[in-house]
Amino acid sequence: MATLAQNAGMSNPLLGLDWVDHFSKLPDAYFSRVAPEPLSAPRMVHFNAPLAAQLGLPASSAGDADLLAMLSGNATRPDTTPIATVYAGHQFGTFVPQLGDGRAMLLGQVRNAGGELFEVQLKGAGHTPYSRFADGRAVLRSSIREYLCSEAMHALGIPTTRALSLSASPDPVRREEIEGAAIVCRIAPSFVRFGHFEFFYYQQRNEMLAPLADHLIRDHFPQFADFPNKYAAWLTEVVERTARLTAQWQNVGFCHGVMNTDNMSALGLTIDYGPFGFLDGFASGHICNHSDEAGRYAYEQQPRIGYWNSSKLLQATLPLLHEQPEQAVEIAQGILGRYPAAYADAVLGGWCAKLGFQEVREGDRDLVNLFLNILDRGSNDFTRCFRGLAQVSTTSDAAPAIRDEITDVAAFDAWLSSYRARLQAESTDDAARAVRMNRVNPKYVLRNHLLQAAIEQSEHGIDTEVDRLFQLLSRPFDEQPEFESYAAQPPEWARAISVSCSS
Repeated sequence: MATLAQNAGMSNPLLGLDWVDHFSKLPDAYFSRVAPEPLSAPRMVHFNAPLAAQLGLPASSAGDADLLAMLSGNATRPDTTPIATVYAGHQFGTFVPQLGDGRAMLLGQVRNAGGELFEVQLKGAGHTPYSRFADGRAVLRSSIREYLCSEAMHALGIPTTRALSLSASPDPVRREEIEGAAIVCRIAPSFVRFGHFEFFYYQQRNEMLAPLADHLIRDHFPQFADFPNKYAAWLTEVVERTARLTAQWQNVGFCHGVMNTDNMSALGLTIDYGPFGFLDGFASGHICNHSDEAGRYAYEQQPRIGYWNSSKLLQATLPLLHEQPEQAVEIAQGILGRYPAAYADAVLGGWCAKLGFQEVREGDRDLVNLFLNILDRGSNDFTRCFRGLAQVSTTSDAAPAIRDEITDVAAFDAWLSSYRARLQAESTDDAARAVRMNRVNPKYVLRNHLLQAAIEQSEHGIDTEVDRLFQLLSRPFDEQPEFESYAAQPPEWARAISVSCSS
């Protein structure tokens, strides 16, 4: 297999995009120039046509051989070298002074016709200076997980990186066993993480903090560019975005699995899909990552970790806030103090919307917690139970169908009486409320057993289930009766599925 990619053919539709490459124009201290390692005999497992259109790629791009060559590491842009960025991070609470893009390479940054900026990154394209003795590869199993979940999260309305393509190869990659290689082309406004700032702060290279922050502000927070306290304004926005993002994860039952600071986006995006999981049976202490033996990143811990991670970002950017350390700390503490209220407002607003309330009222928090406790005690299905509440009637005592799935029926019946009274207090039409609730309570989420079926097929060269899940999850709130079985309770064997930091 070749070890150096060739220049892309001039017919490659990617070359017709408006490449601006702002990040690669920063000083070399932020990155290393790298060459992708080609995949042999690559095939396009899936191509994200809607995202391609948003970027400005023509509809015919999916079958373009030159496009596949670049997306599988077999070609690069002429006169442009991909880069891998350097960062640090707190991993499971322990600071690691140098990490970086160990298996990711930034091809560049494009601007679409609407002026939106997107970075284009290959994940799994081979070794970089930050691979730390690893091979820089990704396997098909984990790549399918990231490709589908990032798009599922986008359809749920949760800020996230996205994926343009997924290509695979028979090239062997050793993990727990030998698996096939794959590359995901990831798309995001920016892949800058909290850990980028930590790297320079803990190296006492404070002069490198401002150029990186200025880059982000210019491209993604231009409203703050002329503020005399622009860094404080930017960091306040990042902290509040992080709080709101974590609230959205909680509301939809999403567990990230590895909330290290190097996996936290400086734009408030969901980034780095490894051992994630959507809750099946609700368990507040659910740990989706079997590598997380202490449960640091359990579902119920995510809001606290978002706060802790935000404190580490503020620690790393203290030199930007004030030249006097004491005053910088005071400003940072004020910014961090915005997190709890931002999270509390967002998460309660999300829960109330899921229950069909048109406004938040006194006592709603208790009503939410009572329902979650009922689900928790019985490990009842999170997604199905919230979706089923749309069938509750305020004009009769008829039980909704979901009652048959609740373990603690007596507690549910008592709660249901209070819930009906709360709905009646708003004089809401049941049909209109059901429509509203079904817009925020998905019928379909990317459950692990659905992923497993797609992975097993694709590992045998059959990619139809990947496409089926992609289409299904692009409309998670719609009934889609032809896919009704995908909304069923998971089979018993799904309990044995285990994901880890290698997933």
